[in-house]
Amino acid sequence: SAPWWESYQPISYKLCTRSGNEQQFRDMVTRCNNVGVYIYVDAIINHMCGSGGGAGTHSTCGSYFNAGSRDFPVPYSGLDFNDGKCRTGSGEIENYGDANQVRNCRLVGLLDLAMEKDYVRGKIAEYMNNLINIGVAGFRLDAAKHMWPGDLKAISDRLNNLSTKWFPAGARPFIFQEVIDLGGEAISVNEYFGVGRVTEFKYGAKLGGVIRKWNGEKMAYLRNWGEGWGFMPNDRALVFVDNHDNQRGHGAGGASILTFWDARLYKMGVGFMLAHPYGFTRVMSSYRWTRNISNGKDQNDWIGPPTNSDGSIKSVPINADATCGND
Repeated sequence: SAPWWESYQPISYKLCTRSGNEQQFRDMVTRCNNVGVYIYVDAIINHMCGSGGGAGTHSTCGSYFNAGSRDFPVPYSGLDFNDGKCRTGSGEIENYGDANQVRNCRLVGLLDLAMEKDYVRGKIAEYMNNLINIGVAGFRLDAAKHMWPGDLKAISDRLNNLSTKWFPAGARPFIFQEVIDLGGEAISVNEYFGVGRVTEFKYGAKLGGVIRKWNGEKMAYLRNWGEGWGFMPNDRALVFVDNHDNQRGHGAGGASILTFWDARLYKMGVGFMLAHPYGFTRVMSSYRWTRNISNGKDQNDWIGPPTNSDGSIKSVPINADATCGND
């Protein structure tokens, strides 16, 4: 299995991934929309692949790229990245207390796009509008914390209305932004409220602590759950028990996060979330992998979803009892 995080290193904006090609994506969106299931795309627009990605046609669908010369078939060139703007010695984010670093330097080596450039904004909007025209309902903006809110607003203002084939005339794409803000850093979620909803990472971290009964926590303490716990305003919050990062110990929340590995506690957490009025809820859909815990860390946290011999992701057959047919 290839690492799951490969999917977060784009080479181009062609709709061709280990999950399938553009024709298959169009077919999925059409069939889902026709039965009232809307699709929200996980849009990777902060960066392209890692600086050590090399050169050649070893991308998933064979497009040529050269990470060293910043040559990508969007097209992007060295002029379209933030290498000259980052002020750290390494070119990487070194201090999360410095908002300029967090937004202008490389996140774990990923080549950071210069989103203040009109050309870059145009290419990103073109990619997202193609998806809107296909029929998607909105977007998760990956790594929004690492992009300037003004740049995101400029791009969102260029987005088309949703397709009238499935949505009311004038309907706008639903946008939610991944911003990890547990307090104490330079960047705050409230900077992003003008663009759309924002991930409330405090939600899963705090709920996990209560359901695990850590530090004498009790369900009774959830009476004022939501803004009363210091969370962002209800109409801005995107809430979830866990996500693809923190179910692996990455991201935010640490050991308090409830995951499918703790099935009973997880069902309690998800049930509470779906019953509670605070925030816009997201349910995690996942897959199992063989864990290898060493020194408190899963050495196999990189393992991607079940794949075929050519590296493509297996389809998800559903058994008669509604369980998944692929582990």
